[in-house]
Amino acid sequence: MLVLLAGIFVVHIATVIMLFVSTIANAWMVGSSNFGTASSSGLWLLCNKTCERLQVNSHDEASLKAVQAFMILSIIFSVIALVMFIVQLFTLEKGKRFYITGAIMLVCWMCILIGVSIYTARFTGKMPYATNSHHGYCFILAWICFCFSFIIGILYLVLRKK
Repeated sequence: MLVLLAGIFVVHIATVIMLFVSTIANAWMVGSSNFGTASSSGLWLLCNKTCERLQVNSHDEASLKAVQAFMILSIIFSVIALVMFIVQLFTLEKGKRFYITGAIMLVCWMCILIGVSIYTARFTGKMPYATNSHHGYCFILAWICFCFSFIIGILYLVLRKK
């Protein structure tokens, strides 16, 4: 049982770290320009040789703000779930389940789903001054965090403290 709790704790910490990296780094879309230079676009900056604020048209600005907000919310909920897991680990009676922690982690899962889905629908292939654009490692990390947070949330709901 202790090994299972430790494993879930390690995967949860890895999920929090990957959420931070995927939200902060600027590699959601990667492409190359006609001049041979590589460029990348994240949620915040557009980087060619130098990084500048990501410019979006007014039609897509609300979508970008929503993606940013949901990714930040997912980080917040994931950290809260981690803290709640530690608190419940030491205060919960034997035989009780980690319902609160699982529910918070499933809210985190939903925030990741909404944020990444909006990004996929609105910004895939839209990278200024770039050809051959494709998804970068941050986008892939966000989907990995989506899977991990769902698995962790379900495990918390099922897991009993013995």
